[in-house]
Amino acid sequence: MPNLTDVTPSLLAALGVPGYADTLGVAGADRVCLLLVDGLGWELLRTHAADAPFLAGLAEGTGPMSVGFPATTAASVATLGTGLPVGRHGIVGLSFLVPGQPLLHALTWRRQGAGGKEDLRDSVVPERVQPTPTALERAERAGIAVTVTAPPIQRRSGLSRAVLRGGRFATAYALGDLVTNVAEALRPAPAFCYAYHGDLDLVGHVYGPGSTAWRAQLRMIDRLAADVAGELPPGALLAVVADHGMVTLAAAEVVDADTDPALTDGVLEIGGDIRARHVYAQPGAAADVLAAWREVLGERALVLSRDEAVAGGWFGPDVSELALPRIGDVVTSSLGGNGVLRTRREPIESKMVGHHGSHGSAERLVPFLTVRA
Repeated sequence: MPNLTDVTPSLLAALGVPGYADTLGVAGADRVCLLLVDGLGWELLRTHAADAPFLAGLAEGTGPMSVGFPATTAASVATLGTGLPVGRHGIVGLSFLVPGQPLLHALTWRRQGAGGKEDLRDSVVPERVQPTPTALERAERAGIAVTVTAPPIQRRSGLSRAVLRGGRFATAYALGDLVTNVAEALRPAPAFCYAYHGDLDLVGHVYGPGSTAWRAQLRMIDRLAADVAGELPPGALLAVVADHGMVTLAAAEVVDADTDPALTDGVLEIGGDIRARHVYAQPGAAADVLAAWREVLGERALVLSRDEAVAGGWFGPDVSELALPRIGDVVTSSLGGNGVLRTRREPIESKMVGHHGSHGSAERLVPFLTVRA
């Protein structure tokens, strides 16, 4: 099965950027737009194909693509931006510990936790957190006109600086100017445009995937993709991909780490997503923490030590020295509708309906759809 790590390298290989291989077979374009639809899982698209006739039509005759673990935005955007698996780029989850630093929330680049307002970009420097040249930087050096178009909050954000640096940033305030920004970005040749839209994910978190509101948003996304395709110049390619899917959390099946002492004894920090936790133990307590989390979660989740998760390939075929200490001493992947809440430290996230992050197919499988002008 193709993997998210194949996407940007294949698209840039098609544009002639040296050092990349076109494993997805997308050669033949001189201008490429990569449209990332946050939260558009393969199973969700197939289930609600009637709400997305354009995208569903592109999906006919294709199969899904797998994202890495955890199936979460920060990790997947980093994979698209660098062409590397999680264990190489080191953005190992929604939140994680960089040694010697507070728990970092990768999307906001702030201290994770209730009321966390501290901007960490000066102390946890994004370019040091992910120092490998990005795929966009390599494309720009090869003479490709590179554009990133995304909401204004992403301009110079910590995550953008870490994994999407390179080229120019074109602010997209809404659906309309996202379409026109892509069209403008693809005027020169060769050109590469990374375009991001996140509202489907937001609506899924708040109301649940497959809800009435979510389906209405999917219809808008389908129109967005069709409009972007309609503006492609001759010789251009549109590739639509997602960073993860989503499931509805089963309220009766979750546990709350903030109210269960067994899940906090010997614990230094708890990071990651509700369905994919990184648990950092106090010195000398890792074995006890692992045993406690296994006992409490039981059949609710896969609960592995860091070494077991790395050996099992959870973070890719190899894990760099940079990434290794950022992985929790204990790592979880929730099963069914389960999850580990933190109602005190993560009050907003704990109230959300839709979640993602684990190895479940509804979260891990995404579409990779192409259309040529």
